[in-house]
Amino acid sequence: MSELAERRWHEFTTPEALARSFAARIGEALSRAVESRGEALLAVSGGKTPVKLFQALAEVAIAWEKVTITLVDERFAPPSSDRSNERLARENLLRHKAAKARFVGLYHPAPTIEGAAKEASAGVAGLPYPFDFVVLGMGDDGHTASFFPDATTLPVLLDPEQRGTILPVHAASAGEPRLTFSLARLVAGKHIALHIQGGEKKATLEAALAGKGGHPMPIRSIFEHSGKPVEIFWAS
Repeated sequence: MSELAERRWHEFTTPEALARSFAARIGEALSRAVESRGEALLAVSGGKTPVKLFQALAEVAIAWEKVTITLVDERFAPPSSDRSNERLARENLLRHKAAKARFVGLYHPAPTIEGAAKEASAGVAGLPYPFDFVVLGMGDDGHTASFFPDATTLPVLLDPEQRGTILPVHAASAGEPRLTFSLARLVAGKHIALHIQGGEKKATLEAALAGKGGHPMPIRSIFEHSGKPVEIFWAS
């Protein structure tokens, strides 16, 4: 098995305490990026877990006008849908102080998810890579980004040499087709952090990193290929 990245755990008793600390951590990293290169690039994940984090981050006082925010992955659903990660980010993160940030979404209307992925790749081509901070989540099945265990192209999605930027995803467990940044783009980020809550998620992560469960869970690939410590923000 590949050597795994160092894990740096940050544990909290409440989601609110986690959100405040994590938001401050992200703000510090983005501020350092702005100071060193004049701009910063942040990638965030969707789902229910990051809502409190987004709300706390929106209140952090940094030079948001020099920050670009995009999504780690997106459902093939327009921003008007309550399934949209873009909608979640706009309603909870792109407000208050963070309203000054530039946002680049991944959803594009197209006949197929493959066509949408091509348009999304073009849309993010000019972003100031590498990411200064990548915020990842994890599902109960060990998926992160849209790297689902039952994805029809999972070997492609988890290939660190994959040259594509935004990849299309078909997975029955996902509910609808997805768009996701490639593993290579994500693990090239300067700072990578995983945001999880609850005992079950912690147990799932520990099992994935221990190589238990027969087939490797997708989250393990982040730790295999990051080449740098991965921070874990967890609340009970």
